[in-house]
Amino acid sequence: MITAARHYSETKVAVTGDPLDVVVRLAEAGLHDEYVIYEKDREFSYAGGVLAQVVLDRNGGRTVDTALAWNDRPLSIVRSLLSDLRVDGWRAYGWAAFELSYVKNGEQDLLGGQRLVHLVVPRCEVRVTDGWARIRTVDPAEADVLTDVLTDSRPYAMPRPEPVDVRNTDADAYHSAVMGAVDEIKAGLLQKVVLSRVVDLPDDIDLTATYALGRRANMPARSFLVRLDGVEVAGFSPEVVASVSADGEVVSQPLAGTRALSDDEVLNECYRRDLLTDPKEIYEHAISVKVGNDEFLSFCKPGSVHVRELMSVKRRGTVQHLASKVVGRLADGRDAWDALGAIFPAVTASGVPKEAAYGAIRRHESEVRGLYGGAVMTVDQSGALDAALVLRSVYRERGRTWLRAGAGIVAQSTPDREFEETCEKLDSVARFLVPAARRG
Repeated sequence: MITAARHYSETKVAVTGDPLDVVVRLAEAGLHDEYVIYEKDREFSYAGGVLAQVVLDRNGGRTVDTALAWNDRPLSIVRSLLSDLRVDGWRAYGWAAFELSYVKNGEQDLLGGQRLVHLVVPRCEVRVTDGWARIRTVDPAEADVLTDVLTDSRPYAMPRPEPVDVRNTDADAYHSAVMGAVDEIKAGLLQKVVLSRVVDLPDDIDLTATYALGRRANMPARSFLVRLDGVEVAGFSPEVVASVSADGEVVSQPLAGTRALSDDEVLNECYRRDLLTDPKEIYEHAISVKVGNDEFLSFCKPGSVHVRELMSVKRRGTVQHLASKVVGRLADGRDAWDALGAIFPAVTASGVPKEAAYGAIRRHESEVRGLYGGAVMTVDQSGALDAALVLRSVYRERGRTWLRAGAGIVAQSTPDREFEETCEKLDSVARFLVPAARRG
């Protein structure tokens, strides 16, 4: 139990090698049973151990010391519990499940017993950029142990992957789901829904090695490796759900509209031109950006909301997407939790309108989503928040390991093309899976 404010001591050490290798070495050193690695703008953070935590489920929110009952604004519970932490300069890491979207106004009818939010303030935090690592820890002796690992100059042993074929499973069921969704869209029930499919993996996967190998091959907006209380995920996020700076700027980056990437640059350019002129892909992207823009208007200063880089093309591993940025500034009296509450879940992982899309997702998908379509995130005492969309990931929980990917369904969608799109996205992870028994 934390009764007095805890303080971090800080030190800075020189490191050699790629920052990715450095944080992977920390994860593999076995210093902490629970940890999060989070990459933003080529800065890799390692958050090890648990000093404090906040968990939200249908019963409300809790820390070690405090419990707050459920109310009609669940994210306000998370905000309150974090603000009461007795840790100076805290920075929390963790995740929010997709099903949080069903209860943002307090409804509980669609909830099971799952956690909706799990955030931890770590015992130690290491932030690594080229040439340097900054260590923050509540135990100075732990800093010495971390320094020994950080200054190990041996190169990381590149793991050997065993790719998985994602095209020989679940095709009929996914085709049926797509046709059902298209019928609902043509009937006027909604405009777009993102439907996903699951690929179970028969063998145990070394998530750390898979993260190390997959990150080199992907070009994510964010990447992460999470191991918290039985929930594990390694991922290469294609887009940012919400990034809120300490001074109140908010950025979201909807990606919608997809074509494959290959080793042939001539073919890639053909795909790119096709993507930029395909009416179906442009429509799918445009309605997603419109939703994002409207959401920003609800919490931003009047006149501050605008769209940057409209319909640029971003490469993300095995695919390329149409991409835009929605930008605004927090209105007086609003904070990062208001922004996340309005934007979450990403429209590109749910649909248009969102509430109608939630219903279609429940009707046509085989199981709850959990982290898929949710967010891995950081938030700190300054008011800054950064939430990465959980896609292009491999998941493990309760002895089960799986992949999951989806496609945006609109009236013009065809089952064969949407199934192929899920395969293209799954390949961004499936090609780099490292079996645990064959590591190294």
